[in-house]
Amino acid sequence: MRKHRIVTVVLFSIVLWGFGVIGYELIEGWNFQDSLFMTAISLTTVGYGEVHPLSPAGRIFTIVLITLGVGFFFYALGLLAEATIEGHIKGIWGKKRMEKAINKLSQHFIICGFGRIGRTICEEIQKNDIPIVVIEKEPEIISEIEQCGYLYIEGDATHEEVLMQAGVDRAKGLICVLPSDADNVYATLTARSLNPGILIVTRAEDIHAESKMMQAGADRVIRPHEIGARRMALAVLRPSVIEFLDLAVHSSALDLGIEQIEIQNGSPLDGVTLKEADIRNKTGATILAVQQFGEHMVVSPGADYRLSGGDIVVAMGSTRSLKLLKELASPEEH
Repeated sequence: MRKHRIVTVVLFSIVLWGFGVIGYELIEGWNFQDSLFMTAISLTTVGYGEVHPLSPAGRIFTIVLITLGVGFFFYALGLLAEATIEGHIKGIWGKKRMEKAINKLSQHFIICGFGRIGRTICEEIQKNDIPIVVIEKEPEIISEIEQCGYLYIEGDATHEEVLMQAGVDRAKGLICVLPSDADNVYATLTARSLNPGILIVTRAEDIHAESKMMQAGADRVIRPHEIGARRMALAVLRPSVIEFLDLAVHSSALDLGIEQIEIQNGSPLDGVTLKEADIRNKTGATILAVQQFGEHMVVSPGADYRLSGGDIVVAMGSTRSLKLLKELASPEEH
């Protein structure tokens, strides 16, 4: 809409100048240079004298031209003011709507930093229909976030007020992928103080920063370069394993996935052994590991392993089998 208005003003200006030049050439018989100069001093109302004495018809034409020029000036000024005010109002209205939407969120994820890693994280989380809020302080990146349609806060993620605007006190998790390790440490420390129960995952570039991030309150510290290097090595040493994991975790063509499911108190799986649960026959899913509540993870648990409420099972299976397992891990409705 704004672009259309600019084009209209430019075209109307060209037509107005052309009208003045042609008019003086036809009415007064002047050459192009004299006609252009007379058009210029008439439209700009600078008050210079006439190039040549004007005929009665020429004077009437000049009055019309000046009137059109003044009218055009106020018209263009009005369009400029309207576009400026409209853009300002839209910006304020957009921020208000954004604030209202964020204030309604709960159990969402906050992504601090929208670089290459942050952008990919947002894409992956959005695939699971989990609400996210992005915190970014670079103005040139904000437009990219808007194009992606994510809720966002423009500000520094290391500041307490910015994290509160993003709803850190109601969030389920926070992921720090800020440019520097120092910023990630400060953001982690601030978020942990505001919400002691939030899950915090942060990125570390320097190996020495990992321990500082854990001390600041991070639950997980990821070093992308190290993970990438290990994956490349495995792609050479165990290519079939890497291909299987990619199919299980990322492929949508193969109906196979790996999911973590929490055993709810009072569910049919609460207090029974894996043999008694008979999960494989009932759901089709395979239990790969079990993480006890607040304890270590048991990989490939035996048939006599007893499940308890709060345990998290890592299972593999089809979409349907994982759905059945989630239902089995939930309390029965009476």
